[in-house]
Amino acid sequence: MVAYAAERGITVIPEIDLPGHMVAALAAYPELGCTGGPYEVWTRWGVAKDILCAGNEQVFTFLETVLTELMDIFPSEYIHVGGDECFGGDAEPNRPDPWDVCPKCAARMKALGIRKGPAAKHYLQNYVTARVQTFLNGHGRKIIGWDEILQGDLAKGATVMSWRGVQGGIEAASKGFDAIMTPNGFCYFDFYQTQERDKEPFGIGGDLPLEKVYSYEPFEGIAPEAEDHILGVQANLWTEYIATPEHLEYMLLPRMCALSEVQWCAADKKDYARFNASLDHTFEILDAMGMNYSLDCRGLIGLDRQSARTPEEMEEYLSKKDWGW
Repeated sequence: MVAYAAERGITVIPEIDLPGHMVAALAAYPELGCTGGPYEVWTRWGVAKDILCAGNEQVFTFLETVLTELMDIFPSEYIHVGGDECFGGDAEPNRPDPWDVCPKCAARMKALGIRKGPAAKHYLQNYVTARVQTFLNGHGRKIIGWDEILQGDLAKGATVMSWRGVQGGIEAASKGFDAIMTPNGFCYFDFYQTQERDKEPFGIGGDLPLEKVYSYEPFEGIAPEAEDHILGVQANLWTEYIATPEHLEYMLLPRMCALSEVQWCAADKKDYARFNASLDHTFEILDAMGMNYSLDCRGLIGLDRQSARTPEEMEEYLSKKDWGW
C-alpha cells in the first residue's frame, strides 16, 4: 500500500491513537491498563473509558516497540499519535476516568510535580505525548495529534489537527505550532450530504452539504503573522457506519472536490457557481472511472438518486441541460 501510494505521489501517514482508543490493545495486554482488566474489544458505539496507564513503564516499552515497527513500514516524516477523547468516555458516563483513581497514575503525577485538580490528567497526557514525541523525534520523525493535545503544556515541534471546530487550529497557530484544519462542521464527510436522511444511506448524524464544504476558509480567525503555521486542510471520513465501497465513494464525492478548491484556491478566487458548473465535467470523469458519487447538487439524493423535486419539477430541471448521466 505504501509503495502503491508513493508511485502516485501520495505519502501515507499512519496513526496509532494513544493513550485513548486502546481497548483492543488492553484486551491483548491487560497489564497495560490502570485496572489490569479483564478488558474486551470494543464492539459498540461510543467512547470507552479505559486507556493506557500513564504510571506504568511497561506502557512506554509497548508504545516504543509498536512505533518502531510502524516506522519500519511507513517512511513518512509525520506519525499521527492521536490524543483525542482520552477522558469522559461517553459510552460509560457513570465510571470515573481511570487516571483520576489509579494509584500508579497518581504516583506519576506526584513525581512530575503535577498538582491535583481537574487539569491534572491533561498535564499527565502532555507527559505521555512528550515522551512519545521525544522518541519519534530521535528517529527523525514528527508527531501530529488531535487538538486535545493542546490542553496543558504541549512540547514544541508538535503539529495540531483541529477537529473540534476551528479553535484548536487558531490556538495552535497563535502559540507557534503548525496546524492542519479539519473542523467537523466543514470537513467531516461521515455526516449526511443532505437533511433528507430517509433518502440517504445510514450515517452518524449531522449534515454537511457540498456548498458548506466549499464555503470553508481555513485562514479565518488566524492572525496574518500566524498563517504560515496552517499547513492545509483535511477531510475525515470515519467508516463505522459505512459498510461498502459504494457508500464510501458516495460520502467522499463530490465533497472532496469542494475541499480541494478550499485548499488550492485563494479566497478571492473561489466561486461556488463556477465550481458547481465545473462538476459536469467531473461527473463525466467519475462515470468513466466507475465511481459512485452524490448528485444532491443536481436535485437527486442518495445512492439510488431519489429526486428531491416533484416529477414535473425534475423534468423541467433536467430539460435545461444534459448532465451526462
